[in-house]
Amino acid sequence: MNADSAAPPRPSPLLLRRLAALFYDLWPVLALWMLTAVPFTLLDVVASGGNTHHNIAPYSPLQWLLWLCCWAVAGVYATLSWKRGGQTLGMRPWRLYVQGTNGAPSMALLWKRYALGTLSLLCGGLGFWWALLDREGLTWHDRLSNTRLVHVPDR
Repeated sequence: MNADSAAPPRPSPLLLRRLAALFYDLWPVLALWMLTAVPFTLLDVVASGGNTHHNIAPYSPLQWLLWLCCWAVAGVYATLSWKRGGQTLGMRPWRLYVQGTNGAPSMALLWKRYALGTLSLLCGGLGFWWALLDREGLTWHDRLSNTRLVHVPDR
């Protein structure tokens, strides 16, 4: 038996670390959203006859498509970061990593985690607050996607 198999399981990260990482990730995602919005804004200017003071109409198909594209772009950022190195830019300072419960997670599991995390946020963050009640400190999207967020302590 080697030393690694006898080591206790890594603790689940505290809710505050998760929220801090989300806040850190807000900034690169916001920049990606701005880049995503450029073609939509240009399309709206052309559609409005060159009126640069015109805004995309609320609840219009163009606005819904823009929001869907922003959600997808943020998902690509998150899932590719998790697949490539197990963490996003916002997770690095907090030493948080996404792991599968049975080895390295597939892209399908990572997209499932992202979609369920979105639902957790849309429910007023209930999926995240659930970690305070869960005996293992897991969120809804941790449990339902068979992935875990782990904290690697300082050495």
